[in-house]
Amino acid sequence: MKLLFVTIALAASFMGIAQPKLITKAIISTTTNVIVPEEEDVSQIQPQGQGGGMNFRNFLDGEMKSTTYIKDELTKTSIKSETMKSSIFRNNATKTTTTIYEIMGNTQGVVSNDEEQEQMKKQMDSMIAARAKTDTAIKQRVRTVDVATTVTYLEETKKIAGYNCKKALLITDRFVKRDTLAVWYTPDIKFANVPSTGGLAGVPMMRMMGGGGAANFDKINGFVMMYETKMPRGRTMEVKVTKIEIDKDIAAKEFDIPKDVEIKTMKEMQSGGAMRFMAR
Repeated sequence: MKLLFVTIALAASFMGIAQPKLITKAIISTTTNVIVPEEEDVSQIQPQGQGGGMNFRNFLDGEMKSTTYIKDELTKTSIKSETMKSSIFRNNATKTTTTIYEIMGNTQGVVSNDEEQEQMKKQMDSMIAARAKTDTAIKQRVRTVDVATTVTYLEETKKIAGYNCKKALLITDRFVKRDTLAVWYTPDIKFANVPSTGGLAGVPMMRMMGGGGAANFDKINGFVMMYETKMPRGRTMEVKVTKIEIDKDIAAKEFDIPKDVEIKTMKEMQSGGAMRFMAR
């Protein structure tokens, strides 16, 4: 019996050490860089649309800075790059997301709930799969169904934004291949409803498409501070947290959705061609 009590005590002690502290109020600053290889001549890629409009295939290239505000059930992420600005408001209590984005001087917003986002993601997958049958370039990067994702924790360490971080491998087995993504995380803290910041997960509409490999970050026993992932045409995306402010006082108005911006529903965005844009 004494041995049993000792075993239980040791297990409880281990669990207490292993579990990161859950943070419900913070401000997180993150930098995302999309690096284009020298051998790629982006000037030769034809702009999409008529009249020589912006080439959306490259609008993420370069540096993007984001700031995420967390306060209980509310989060807000402000994003800024050379080609776009956006703010993403998330209410985890109502499961709704409002995204306001400005691209080439055009400001617009869209509101959706989790069920609508999941439905749109399935429709997007179907559209991309259909195009992949005749478009070789799309076929090479079309998503395949995830069978299972496991996490392998390593002993390598690195200090990022003042936090002692460890390395982990996210290994996803798919029907046609195995993907491995290396991440650096801090085992000391986690944020309510926010497993990571930066990257494609913070870009308008991209969350509905899986967030660029960050969909399984919630499996990490801690908060992801840095990672690097491959993109189409040999480009590389580097994501790194640069600052974390815990228990920072955040005014309630920070989460107020602007009233001077037209906010459309998901159905209105679909009928306006948003899905066709994302499938390109």
